[in-house]
Amino acid sequence: MNRPIAALAVAGALLAQPALAAEGSLVLYTSQPQTDAQQTIDAFKAEHPDVDISFVRDGTPKIMAKLRAELEAGAPQADLILIADAVTMEGLKRDDALMAYPGADVAAYPEGTHDPEKYWFATKLITTGIVYNDAAPFVPASWEDLLKPEAKGMIAMPSPLASGAALIHLQTLTGNLPQGWGYYEGLAENGAVAEGGNGGVLKAVAGGEKLYGMIVDFMPIREKAKGAPVTFVFPEEGVSAVTEPVAILKSTDNPDAAKAFVDFLLSEKGQELAAAQGYVPADPSVAAPEGYPARAEIKVLPFDPAAALAAEEENRARFETIFQK
Repeated sequence: MNRPIAALAVAGALLAQPALAAEGSLVLYTSQPQTDAQQTIDAFKAEHPDVDISFVRDGTPKIMAKLRAELEAGAPQADLILIADAVTMEGLKRDDALMAYPGADVAAYPEGTHDPEKYWFATKLITTGIVYNDAAPFVPASWEDLLKPEAKGMIAMPSPLASGAALIHLQTLTGNLPQGWGYYEGLAENGAVAEGGNGGVLKAVAGGEKLYGMIVDFMPIREKAKGAPVTFVFPEEGVSAVTEPVAILKSTDNPDAAKAFVDFLLSEKGQELAAAQGYVPADPSVAAPEGYPARAEIKVLPFDPAAALAAEEENRARFETIFQK
């Protein structure tokens, strides 16, 4: 074997290896809620006390703006990124900002959960289904039910122009329901109001201003446990999901510690932490938290992040046209 080929072989072997002894420092950029981010850091440090890890927390758009500015300046500060959705990760992968981790152990996960080239890894499932006020005239079981006359003018939904999860939800439903875009045209004709994020939907439905809504699962499930008059439904056709993926920045100076962080999130302990925080673990062998059906009973509709990234602007424009009529 000549020297260049030998060097490439050695480099490839190193990339494929799981994390070695983890030490040194790491910086994580994350859109996790503050409490979740701190719990994640604390749990990782309990397993790897020789790693000094800190985090910067903000919403995904602001975190991405910060990271993009640093990348353009040639001085990225983060070693790892843990954000809401895989479409954003696909953008970073397309721009050659991520490091593949071929040695990551994903044997416990179904095919299609993570990036097939192992540039990013799902850490949980945050699905979008239907919430209804317990005083509503009927209990919805299907996405079709939001098109019924009884629901006219009583539907709230987050705007895909403001929420990444709502955009992925739109791309998932238009790609899987038989009506395609006709479903969203039907929602608009039925008086659905699309504005802001998921928090506004919960407020409108819990307060009775609206009786039905599209929303991420954990919000109404948590609020119902506190006594709010809302119930979350996993529609029979299936749900969309964002997966809060984690990835290693290509520019990291500490790849071994960064790999150890990814390994922790994908491990049984990491997935149990996700469940303890109130989310559905991405690993189907780890039990979902109270209030959720068994993981095997949750039907997640197919979604292609790369195709969604390519069609992102077209989908936003088409949605805006439908709901501004």
